[in-house]
Amino acid sequence: MANIKRSPWLLHYDGSSCNGCDIEVLACLTPVYDAERLGVMNTGDPMQADILLITGGVNAQNAPVVKQLYDQMPNPKVVVAVGVCACTGGVFKDCYNILGGADTVIPVDVYVPGCAARPQAIIDGIIQAVEIFQKRSDDYKVEEKARKSGKEVQVNG
Repeated sequence: MANIKRSPWLLHYDGSSCNGCDIEVLACLTPVYDAERLGVMNTGDPMQADILLITGGVNAQNAPVVKQLYDQMPNPKVVVAVGVCACTGGVFKDCYNILGGADTVIPVDVYVPGCAARPQAIIDGIIQAVEIFQKRSDDYKVEEKARKSGKEVQVNG
């Protein structure tokens, strides 16, 4: 965390949840926990976001929305599934309309379990996401530079 080169922006999307995790995500942004001290900023625009924070399960109705938000985000990007519903579908996984967790539609990088996930766990997940984002950002810059020069580069990870 000490060598962050730029502040990643978070996009929070609520799937079909009970709003318990949403309240905890919002608590992370208040002065009590102050997730912004870690260098992250909350945004409502997927085209400006680097990290997608998703809560709630994915159902047939919101699956295209989740996919569209993910596709609209620029590369590199990181996805954090917050709460057991976003991780696996949770207590709603056997419902007729729930497809499962966020990973049924998009790739998920960080899983934050809990019902509802505690703010400390969410902040820990955000820290992991920032580290992953920083690594991908560095790799992406190397790949982009090589692409412009016409060389082929393989990046580990």
